[in-house]
Amino acid sequence: MANNVKTFLNSKGKEKISMLTAYDYSTAKIMDESGVNAILVGDSLGMVCLGYKDTLSVTVDDMIHHGKAVVRGVKNAMVIVDMPFMSYEVSTEKALENAGKIIKETGAHGLKLEGGLEIVDTVAALVRAKIPVMGHLGLTPQSVNVFGGFKVQGKDASDAQRIIDSALALEKAGAFSIVLECVPSSLAKIITEKLTIPTIGIGAGADCDGQVLVWQDSVGLFPDFTPKFVKKYAEIGSILTEAFKTYDKEVKSGEFPEEKHTFKISEEELKKLY
Repeated sequence: MANNVKTFLNSKGKEKISMLTAYDYSTAKIMDESGVNAILVGDSLGMVCLGYKDTLSVTVDDMIHHGKAVVRGVKNAMVIVDMPFMSYEVSTEKALENAGKIIKETGAHGLKLEGGLEIVDTVAALVRAKIPVMGHLGLTPQSVNVFGGFKVQGKDASDAQRIIDSALALEKAGAFSIVLECVPSSLAKIITEKLTIPTIGIGAGADCDGQVLVWQDSVGLFPDFTPKFVKKYAEIGSILTEAFKTYDKEVKSGEFPEEKHTFKISEEELKKLY
């Protein structure tokens, strides 16, 4: 069954929502066939695909390029694309322009925006324009310079209350779901219980309505850093390393390619070349 805004909302309190990031056709196709409910084309691609130190350098064109590839590989999962840094902060008009461009050119089903009370008007405008919006609170990577690094948010009462107020405001503005990243699990539980829309946790505990992970983290494919909240379901990185080493060895030794990997021309045709 195809996943969409309605299936997300109907899952609240009934069935957990699974979401993973993806940035290319092949990976998205495998995820879709695995039954994952949603695929997030995150601006995390800046770090895990493009090698940036953070997500701030990612552009609208980057998101469109990768978003198109993911959508082509998906039949049932809901595809959400991140709006990158400074693509929606300048003005509501600019946000609408960029959001429309991303949706039209990728074919994605919705967009994710980072921020709380300060972006409520923008979220409401996108929703009025019939663009489904997923919110994102807590550790919002586009605010890394404000936070002083990738740090857990909501650990004191005032900050926790700010996140709660932002979640309620985003719901009122029309967001269909909210990602809660790197917040105390008890705070995530309070927010989840207060909202009528589903929460998707990443480092926010088991009480959220769903979970999301960066897929490279979840299979051991991003060696630079592994967050505390990540569970590794495979060690693909080490498997690939061994495969690449074996390939290198066999090429240099002449073991590859073998006869079965080659194509032939008939002796009669071959003689015509001499």
